[in-house]
Amino acid sequence: MARTKTTPSKTKKAPAKKKAPAKKKTSSTTDVSSASASALPPEPTGTPVRPPLDVGDLAPAFDLESDDGRRFNAETLAGQRFVLYFYPRDNTPGCTQEACDFRDASARFNAAGLIVLGVSGDSLKSHERFRERHNITFPLLSDPGNAVAAAYGAFGEKSMYGRKVMGIIRSTFVVGDDRKIEQSFAPVRVPGHVQDLLGTLTRPTTRKTK
Repeated sequence: MARTKTTPSKTKKAPAKKKAPAKKKTSSTTDVSSASASALPPEPTGTPVRPPLDVGDLAPAFDLESDDGRRFNAETLAGQRFVLYFYPRDNTPGCTQEACDFRDASARFNAAGLIVLGVSGDSLKSHERFRERHNITFPLLSDPGNAVAAAYGAFGEKSMYGRKVMGIIRSTFVVGDDRKIEQSFAPVRVPGHVQDLLGTLTRPTTRKTK
């Protein structure tokens, strides 16, 4: 009996499946820095009409009226150390936060023998509304022509959102009882500024040599 030769049947391979396009990975983490920065508008960059005063410089004299009816000048401030901070405008987010930070730390400034004075180009009426709305506990001085801000190097050209304007560049100065600058912060970023300033008051100041 003849043996029949059988050949194994060939199995057809299934066509290869096309790979689905890879999905773009989405980050599950939040950019903390951008989230915190969005709480306040970005601080404008600026070029003052003159350089801001530095440690050891003589503080320019001024005579300005405050929202509570008092005048502050070389005579009324004689022998008094004070914080003079310049801010752009009443009732704006950054300026409100800064004023409230100074308000909340007023006891610590008083303990260091300092009074706090806020200065902007706003009217006395505007200052009064600002103080009442946020319970500001220190005087707000009106510098309508920005002459005092310019003398301290806190006024100049600012760029914000691509637009150039002239205005106050947020700045803070600590003036000693000898009318010399003890601390200078310019330009200022609001978050953490008051705490940074308080930290410098506990350290000895190295005065600039002329």
